[in-house]
Amino acid sequence: MLKNSQEKRSTAGAFAGLFRKVAVAIIAGTFFAASAAHAAKQAAIVIDANTGKVLYNQDSGGLRYPASLTKMMTLYLIFEALNSGKLTKSTPITMSAAAAGQAPTKLGVRAGGTFTVEQGILALVTRSANDVAWAFAEALGGSVPSFGKMMTAKARSLGMRNTIYVNPNGLPDDRQLTTARDQALLSVALRQHFPQYYSYFSVRSFRYGKQVIGNHNHLLGRVAGVDGIKTGYTRAAGSNLATSAKVDGHSIVVVVLGERSAGARDAKVTDLVKRYLPQSSNGRGNFVIARSAPAAPQPLAIPAPVQSAAALASKPVEVASASAELPPAAVNAPQPPAEINRIDQAFGDAPRIAPKKAVIAETSNDDEDASPVKTAFAAPQAESPAKAVIKTEKKVEKAITKEVAKSKDASEDEDGVDTVTTASTSRSKNKGWTIQVGAAPSKELAEGLLDKAKAKGGKVLRSADPYTVAAVSDGAKIYRARFGGFRGQDSAVNACNALKRRGVSCWASLE
Repeated sequence: MLKNSQEKRSTAGAFAGLFRKVAVAIIAGTFFAASAAHAAKQAAIVIDANTGKVLYNQDSGGLRYPASLTKMMTLYLIFEALNSGKLTKSTPITMSAAAAGQAPTKLGVRAGGTFTVEQGILALVTRSANDVAWAFAEALGGSVPSFGKMMTAKARSLGMRNTIYVNPNGLPDDRQLTTARDQALLSVALRQHFPQYYSYFSVRSFRYGKQVIGNHNHLLGRVAGVDGIKTGYTRAAGSNLATSAKVDGHSIVVVVLGERSAGARDAKVTDLVKRYLPQSSNGRGNFVIARSAPAAPQPLAIPAPVQSAAALASKPVEVASASAELPPAAVNAPQPPAEINRIDQAFGDAPRIAPKKAVIAETSNDDEDASPVKTAFAAPQAESPAKAVIKTEKKVEKAITKEVAKSKDASEDEDGVDTVTTASTSRSKNKGWTIQVGAAPSKELAEGLLDKAKAKGGKVLRSADPYTVAAVSDGAKIYRARFGGFRGQDSAVNACNALKRRGVSCWASLE
């Protein structure tokens, strides 16, 4: 009798153990399936940055993990803070213990230590420093969750309908999702809205203490016209790259997500740039991404019922086809329940439901976003504030040149004279026809533009005098990178044309 009772208990225990193992396996499998739904699947888009026309499309509306492309939005909010005066380039940012504890790659500042805003920007662009991104989030948002909501609200205001941010650095989090289309919009917005800071994205390396930190974007200096923007990688996301390329008025943005390796990613982006840059429009276009008010650290107010996963999956899938124009985002349109549900889940305001791949229609009116700030990415209208946005770096620099030339007070330009690598110590020596190869937010970066142009120009610039000149654009100080010493207009124009053939953007002007 006792023996039979023991045998029954033993059998029951064995079944219970087996049941627990099966349950754990099912739960783990479900979690893995949810995590893998957006993992390392290729997606890509090429858009004409002048017109917004889609030149190439590969599942550009499919949900993916952004990895370190996340830092593009972190930088957008940093640039906003610089414009508003909340930060200056020399403002110290404190590294908290939480920030210092982020996984590599890192700048490596100890907890309690500080770095300047400009050092932080350069660390984000080159090394993609996760600790620096976290510290900026705490400084600007008060906390990382609050900064994540700021990032997401800003994404909506720029027309990024399918992106959710919950951390500032892109380290793995199943809730943090984006699309190739949305990252292309952000890439264009960074150039349009912050021309005075955009040159940071072309920095090849910078010195921090005893370190010389190189840029992870290996296409800089290797592919003609490429001037940024950002790389990204996690195991789940694969290798990502958002790239801007601009030559002789042609301007495109290429985004590739989910490639199997950095080499494969670089090869694909290189092919897309070479194929579609010549096909893009040449000159002024009408594609303007409207600017909204600077993001504030406040919660997203999204009271709404939760939908089931089946209801989410029932939404149709539509993506822009090649040669189509990106559709305009509606202003103050109703927020769809599915999108509300995803944001609620991301920020812990609703039960978590694994989002489905590309369940949100790209062109459906039901998918338009209801942001409290005015959103748009469409052709500019007469009353739109977006028409005041400077569209290209060349336009900015021409406007600055004309404005400064009219000014009687040249004291600031005198302060900005720099010897660079030649004996040119007087601005008067460079009077006459000059070539400008770009502008940068600091002397160091402007010198880098001069060095890069000299390296590519070879004998074209052998006898030219490189120098920098300070100016002010939109309230921010910039440094123009110029070459002087040309004998006349023909000499300067011919030299500039030769540089353009070698992939160096420039223009000639009379000093």
